[in-house]
Amino acid sequence: MYGPPPDPVVTPGADDDGGGGGRYGEAVFPPERAGEGERIDLGALAYDDVTLARLTALGAGPGWRCLDVGAGTGTVSRRLLLEAGVERVLAVDRDVRFLAERPVPGLDPLEADVTAPDFSPGRFRLVHARFVLMHLPERERVVARLAELVEPGGWLVLSDAVDLTSEVAPGTPYTRAMRAMWRGLRETIGTDVSWVPAYPALLRAAGLAGVAAEIHVPPLVPGSPISRFWADTWERSRAAMVATGLVDDAALDEAVRYLGAEECAALSAGMLTVWGRRPPS
Repeated sequence: MYGPPPDPVVTPGADDDGGGGGRYGEAVFPPERAGEGERIDLGALAYDDVTLARLTALGAGPGWRCLDVGAGTGTVSRRLLLEAGVERVLAVDRDVRFLAERPVPGLDPLEADVTAPDFSPGRFRLVHARFVLMHLPERERVVARLAELVEPGGWLVLSDAVDLTSEVAPGTPYTRAMRAMWRGLRETIGTDVSWVPAYPALLRAAGLAGVAAEIHVPPLVPGSPISRFWADTWERSRAAMVATGLVDDAALDEAVRYLGAEECAALSAGMLTVWGRRPPS
């Protein structure tokens, strides 16, 4: 049995903009830049199977109406329709060009900003967001808002990155690059993964029950989708990373080489997934 929601979790940087003032897709990772859709798809190859397994384990299937927030290229939305057999998916993103390129029956793209006060697309049996909230300064408010969009008996499922390059991790080219990336993204667009472990408590505070979480760490194998994803991500955020002073261009080039070498021995960032159910009326 679950008791009352815990006291609100206060996490450093949870409600400030974390610096920078830019936004994902503007200062870094603009969708119009050549190859951005392919970079997103590399991440999907690393994480989609785990995501779909969790969503179907929670019951996603025929008759479900789903909201996919920050849908990107639409890989999760399409698999919910084509493999899980859900009824419809409203796929929301601030830029829907990649969704429009690959339409399927039941997929409804919506160009919208989930942080906007008037974002109110209805209620859904499943509300899902992956690698979205970590980039938003309004993250706690958005979690509460997404919980409100879950119909009674439905589920909210959130996934975000957890950084595993701790202070005791070996000082390899990879760990140096990852530390520069996280700092560079925080200073340019406010990305902050330090608060992600607070997800379970935030869902309980939003009135959800049956809250649980799991973590997936894809193996860094030379040539794997996740290794290629990080190499491309570093290239696209190179200016922000170098600006931190933690790496220079030569160090980044060495980190990319290291990712593709047999000597690579490192942990990728993990994906923490947490879910909670809106109690039936």
